[in-house]
This record gives sequence, C-alpha cells and structure tokens, in this order.
Amino acid sequence: MAIRKVIQVGDEVLRKKCFPVEKFDQNLWQLLDDMKDTVRYEEGAGLAAPQVGVLRRAVVCDVEEGFFELINPRFLKQKGEQTGPEGCLSVRGRQGNVSRPYKVKIAYSDRFGEEHVLEAKGFFARCICHELDHLDGILYIDKATDIETVR
Repeated sequence: MAIRKVIQVGDEVLRKKCFPVEKFDQNLWQLLDDMKDTVRYEEGAGLAAPQVGVLRRAVVCDVEEGFFELINPRFLKQKGEQTGPEGCLSVRGRQGNVSRPYKVKIAYSDRFGEEHVLEAKGFFARCICHELDHLDGILYIDKATDIETVR
C-alpha cells in the first residue's frame, strides 16, 4: 500500500471521462488499497481514481457509515435536495456551496466484481455525488456558489 499524489485542478486528467473497470484483479486491488491510504492520509471523505491519475470508474468514500469501495457506480435514484459547503482534495484551499440530492440509491461492484445496491442520505449521499462527478470530469467548482478561500 502507498500514498499516491493527488492531482490538482488545472491538470487535464481531472476533466476526462473515466472508462469502466473491466478487470477485477490485483492491479485494481492495489489501486483501491492505495486510494484508501491516500484519502485517510489527506483526511478526506472521498477520492476518485482520476484524482490519482487513473481514468477508471472507481471511488472510495470514508464516512461515518464506514469505508466504501465503489466500482463502476451508477445512480438508480435521487431524491430531495441539500445545499452545503464542499471542498476537494484536488482543489486545495477553496470551498463553495453545492446543491446535491439528499438521498441517493446506486448500483456498484465491489473489488471482486460482485454487484451491490446502496442507499445513502445526508453527507454520505453528498460524498457519493461529489466522487461520481469526478468520474465524468466534473469538479465541485463547476456547480458551486460562494466559492471562498480557506486555510
């Protein structure tokens, strides 16, 4: 396991659409392990593969509900609305208010290729939406209002 460098805004890789994961093998497992180490080292809530330079549809979320690895995630349902502050490990020193669904239901694969369905609400739903945006080359700053500099 290793800490990977988090790509910063301005790098074109963050604006590219990711490819589906097709091989559920040691390379994927290493990526997921490294992403877990990296998000925890950076004290973040989530991390998407393009943020570490890998254009694959894989994200990790480290939230109160637990640690989740989401491979090839896709939305099944979105409901409600919440607006609140967001930041990003790839956009250091800034935050802004973003509107997101309050509840989401997604389908995804785990590291072994087994399909699952997950429902999330509140901050967990916000984290999932933020990370899934990364898979399509979208950053929170594209949706945010009241962007400000933070320390």
